[in-house]
Amino acid sequence: MLTFAYFPGCKIAYHLPAYDVATRAVLAAFDIALWDTPMNCCGYPVRHRSFEAAVFSAAWVMALAGRRGLPLLTPCMCCYGQLKLADHWLGKHPPLAESVNRLLAAEDLRWEAGIGVRHLLAVLHDDIGPAAIRSRVRRPLKSLKVAAHYGCHGLRPARVVQFDNPLAPRRFEALIAATGAEPVAWSERVSCCGNPLWGKNDALAVHMMRRRLASADGAGADRLCTGCTYCHLQFAPIRRMALPAVPRPAAVLFPHLLGESLGLDSQVLGIGLPERAPASDGRKS
Repeated sequence: MLTFAYFPGCKIAYHLPAYDVATRAVLAAFDIALWDTPMNCCGYPVRHRSFEAAVFSAAWVMALAGRRGLPLLTPCMCCYGQLKLADHWLGKHPPLAESVNRLLAAEDLRWEAGIGVRHLLAVLHDDIGPAAIRSRVRRPLKSLKVAAHYGCHGLRPARVVQFDNPLAPRRFEALIAATGAEPVAWSERVSCCGNPLWGKNDALAVHMMRRRLASADGAGADRLCTGCTYCHLQFAPIRRMALPAVPRPAAVLFPHLLGESLGLDSQVLGIGLPERAPASDGRKS
């Protein structure tokens, strides 16, 4: 049985609890065990205010996993990107690692190179694999056309995150195809959803979201599938608030899509739990 240290990040528990519930359900279906890390921020929100504080926050999470001898798994693409970035800089700059480890020592923790940081989609694709997923599908989603939206932090900077080819990624589509659904080709699949601007410049955030939705809809997608907390918040609760007249394509988290194909009950997947949009800056789009 594979075991991972599980880090959902700050946003999921309050804003998107179904993502956590569905992630646990689909991983359990493939006999993957999770050790819950204590709640902590990955450091992403303060990255441009204090680089050192952001790296320390990420290092604390990685050090917890390292003390358990476990690789770290997160379903949040922003957390994934921040953890990978911190791991990269700690490995490249020994003085930074020494400074961070002096702080971690107060809690008997230590960051060391080699603590694996994995995103949920990578674990599903690499450790389980599309073929094994396909063999477990009970309700193939044959009539569904799905647009995969990767999320920025899983693709860029490519040499740091090492998730997929940033210009021609394929992992997400392979997972979608394993459910029986048809992944569609669309021009905006590697573009930013606009969520980083929500609460700062809502008009621009909504403009970017509108373009992504129009591209996916034009490609014939029935669903816009995400593997990122922030992207799903943008395309689901924020979209319902800011673009109520744009119902297509509906947003779906990949664990929900996968869980449905596996025949898991909607309650087991947390479908119907509240999705809470982050605060707006108050300006109309």
